[in-house]
Amino acid sequence: MSVTEPALLSLTEVADAIAQKKISSREATQSCLDRVAKFQPSLNAYMSIETETALAAADAADAALAKGKSYGALRGVPLAHKDMYYDKGHVVTCGSHVRRDWVATTTATSLQRLKDAGTVRLGSLQMVEFAYGPLGHNAHYGAVHNPWHVDHVTGGSSSGSGSAVAARLTFAALGSDTGGSIRLPAHFCGVSGLKTTVGLISRAGAMPLSQSLDTVGPLARTVADCAVITGLMAGADPLDPTTSTRAVPDYMAATRAPAKGMTVGIPKAFYVEDLDPETAKIFEDTIATLKSEGITIVEVDLPDQRQLTAACQLVLATEAAAMHKRWMIERPQDYGAQVLMRLQNGFGIPGVSYLEALRWRGPALAAYLAAVTGTDAVLAPVSPAAAPTIAETDVGNSMGAEAMIQRLTRFTRPINYLGLPALSIPTGFTKSNMPVGMQLIGRPFDESTLLTIGAAFQRATDFHVKCPELA
Repeated sequence: MSVTEPALLSLTEVADAIAQKKISSREATQSCLDRVAKFQPSLNAYMSIETETALAAADAADAALAKGKSYGALRGVPLAHKDMYYDKGHVVTCGSHVRRDWVATTTATSLQRLKDAGTVRLGSLQMVEFAYGPLGHNAHYGAVHNPWHVDHVTGGSSSGSGSAVAARLTFAALGSDTGGSIRLPAHFCGVSGLKTTVGLISRAGAMPLSQSLDTVGPLARTVADCAVITGLMAGADPLDPTTSTRAVPDYMAATRAPAKGMTVGIPKAFYVEDLDPETAKIFEDTIATLKSEGITIVEVDLPDQRQLTAACQLVLATEAAAMHKRWMIERPQDYGAQVLMRLQNGFGIPGVSYLEALRWRGPALAAYLAAVTGTDAVLAPVSPAAAPTIAETDVGNSMGAEAMIQRLTRFTRPINYLGLPALSIPTGFTKSNMPVGMQLIGRPFDESTLLTIGAAFQRATDFHVKCPELA
């Protein structure tokens, strides 16, 4: 384990190093802050940087460890998160002008559980305005840049989380996934990201967008890192009655379990259509790697996923419009043009159509699960291609905006509609050195199986350890 630059360690590595006193929390925190100071001007990944308070918290963690006091699983580990998780006493902008000065009076349950594990706050991370956009553009605070190539998008809406984790400006970060907002940045930035089952992790204190689709989850460098954070956050919460009361599995144990003998399904249609040639080749290579690890590959004939994509969009648009109705009436000038347009579209959806989409969710899930009988997970691309450029996707509220967004998110939305878990892992690079990820799609509350397969893939490959060479 090299500790010459602690920020280059994974989350699990730095947590072990601090616990064993091989490095201090201050050293790990300072290492991240040094990289933030160096690369933030070109990446725009952070919303706020809290140098002095972060170092003070790191010193307090070191003092506690020196006295032999008990410590949490992530004692002294510095992290930053998407700026939509309420943190009492801190400004939480949600990437918007509407809340540019809003100070949270409570702390999100997911964030509090990470604090209870001993983490140090580095600041907050950029995001798409109100988490409503898949690319990483922000009309108020500027686009977040991809560390693999700063002229390219990061994906959204967890844009700062994807960029900061990839650039080693934080060891991990919370994102949110309503229509792909964890998996898309993970894919475009070459990191791991877990979209959890609806109800696994409390959404209390996380900015809402779509009440029936929103999920909380991590972006991190490795599958094991995602397992640690998910295990700390998961579980029932009286502040969020939609959370499950089932026992939380040992997700770290799942990452050490063998994947040999498991079965992964490959869709016959939809997810394999209209792929960029390089993405198609990486998909084939990923399948070959899974086979080499003793995993059986079979084809699966899924129900029409286009209908699921359309249903997800209908539900998301309606619920997001309802969430923002008052602000759109009172202060429409404070919204970016594209986000305002997409929110206003929700007002045109009939209530009957919305209710039909909600009612169809149960039968659609049953049909999907029946189609994947005999498999442990399904493998599919996250998006048809690697990250496009910022310039070519900066289309505002033009006529082609919605079509472009739909193309890039068509492989993620069906999973959100069904409420399923999905793990995005880096699986290769294009000839221009842009990362490409694939997603493993599981059954409800079976994140463990996804983590087992994802960890096996990462033991067999090194895509997840590659670091962008930032100038």
